[in-house]
Amino acid sequence: MSSKKTLVVYYSWSNGNTERIAEQLANVCDADLERIETIEPYPDDYDETVEQGHREVNEGVMPAIEGLEHDPADYDVIAVGTPTWWYTMAPAVKTFLAENDLAGKTVVAFQTNGGWPGSVIDDIEGACAGAAFGPSMEVQFDSTGGDEQVTPQADVDAWIERVKAL
Repeated sequence: MSSKKTLVVYYSWSNGNTERIAEQLANVCDADLERIETIEPYPDDYDETVEQGHREVNEGVMPAIEGLEHDPADYDVIAVGTPTWWYTMAPAVKTFLAENDLAGKTVVAFQTNGGWPGSVIDDIEGACAGAAFGPSMEVQFDSTGGDEQVTPQADVDAWIERVKAL
């Protein structure tokens, strides 16, 4: 059992796929869990959000996010989870990483996608100057934007055990 203090921080929008993985990770690792929330909510309409998200990713927008209940500075391991938005992390996660210095921490990047993982893991790690990196994970769900997990649960469980061992 790891004696390191772990925080799982994630953003999830539509089907809760990223939230589902974040909750599994937090439960098994006895970690604190924190959901990133944008101050200005995205539209409820899926197509409107896709359009806005595409524009934000292309323009490098970092939307304002709510303050966190847990301070990442108090943790040794920070797991950062995001859905894939246009082949990279969701803009709200980009904001979180820009606002928090994770140097000296162990960062565990994980992402959910519909079959196009893009460069999410590299992008998260690239935004964490001075951090060490634990095992990353890409969890695929069905390509129709649904919540059917394609990546075998056994693979997710094995990754969670590697994170727990940090």
